[in-house]
Amino acid sequence: MSDNTAPQSAPGSATGSAAPGEDTTHFGFRTVRRGEKKALVRSVFEGVASRYDLMNDLMSFGVHRLWKRAFLAQLAPRPSMRLLDLAGGTGDIAFGALERGCGFVVLSDINPAMLSVAQDRAMEEALAGKLAFLCADAEALPIPDGSVDAVTIAFGLRNCTDIPAVLAEAHRVLRPGGKFLCLEFSRVTVAPLAPVYDAYSFRVLPALGRTVARDEEAYRYLAESIRRFPPQEELATLMRRAGFARVSWRDLSGGIAAIHSGWRL
Repeated sequence: MSDNTAPQSAPGSATGSAAPGEDTTHFGFRTVRRGEKKALVRSVFEGVASRYDLMNDLMSFGVHRLWKRAFLAQLAPRPSMRLLDLAGGTGDIAFGALERGCGFVVLSDINPAMLSVAQDRAMEEALAGKLAFLCADAEALPIPDGSVDAVTIAFGLRNCTDIPAVLAEAHRVLRPGGKFLCLEFSRVTVAPLAPVYDAYSFRVLPALGRTVARDEEAYRYLAESIRRFPPQEELATLMRRAGFARVSWRDLSGGIAAIHSGWRL
């Protein structure tokens, strides 16, 4: 793991999302109309929702659990904290925050199928009293300004059509002094690891998806979407442009993933 602080000068625009005003964006390596991406992403996750947690364990050899543990440790939940977990999926971050003492969590996701899995897990773990579910688009949240203490998003930002809009919404709903944390696949920083990681991503992951989740294309999209996501420095720049201060990132597993953090001051 390594820690980095974003430079205060703003370099060029990020390559991971379409510029404002453009009619197209990316869906993996495909170019699609911006209005189509949400439906395509929704279809991917509806198809794999029931096997999503199993696939995460298999394709990362369980390492995603270590990444999420580090992410939650950096969040440092406390009883007074009101957390909004964006693209919360099946609930790993929301439930982990509650287990570590968070006062209340709003688990938000655009996909009803993923939320349904999370709701079933919440019932099994008797967490309903400290947890609310919200089916919403992270680019336009039905949440008041300055109403939460922290915003998290884990492995969801790269699936959003308009990354700057998501960051702006996260900044808007945070109270002054609130913290934003993003855990996402990023750019490998260890040169010898890159070819091995590429081979695994484009050969093993689709085959694993076909065998276990019965959806090869969903996991081909996963590998492609990671390559189209802004690398560490560019995501930090987008966060600063959204208004976040003290922006920094922490590489995990040689940059395969990274934790970005910023504050609303």
